[in-house]
Amino acid sequence: MNLALWIVAGLLAAAYLLGGALKMVAPKERIAAAGRSGRWVEDFSAGGVKAIGAVEVLAAVGLVLPAVLGVARVFVPLAALGLVLLMIGAAAVRIRRQEYGLVAVDVVYILLAAFVAWGRFGPESFLG
Repeated sequence: MNLALWIVAGLLAAAYLLGGALKMVAPKERIAAAGRSGRWVEDFSAGGVKAIGAVEVLAAVGLVLPAVLGVARVFVPLAALGLVLLMIGAAAVRIRRQEYGLVAVDVVYILLAAFVAWGRFGPESFLG
């Protein structure tokens, strides 16, 4: 189970690091032009999109770095829990925009982050 938690946390960290960095550096018009999945940025200011990107980058770092360094390891499940909350918000935006097909992707991310939060708070805790 520890290996599965590491793999999921690593994959989530990679996805959110790349996605968050893109949101921080790319203009929101470029994100919206990338396709159907990026049109959510139309509901946010440019600063809001960059702030979401910064939260994603911080969560990505928090999923892996504390455990690797062995310092403040409580941040691993907290980062995962933060991603659950962030993605619940993302799903709510998609539902409000009637982008129901994309909600399924958000739910997958919610479940993966919840798995890491559960595992690191519970059976494979770094806290004990």
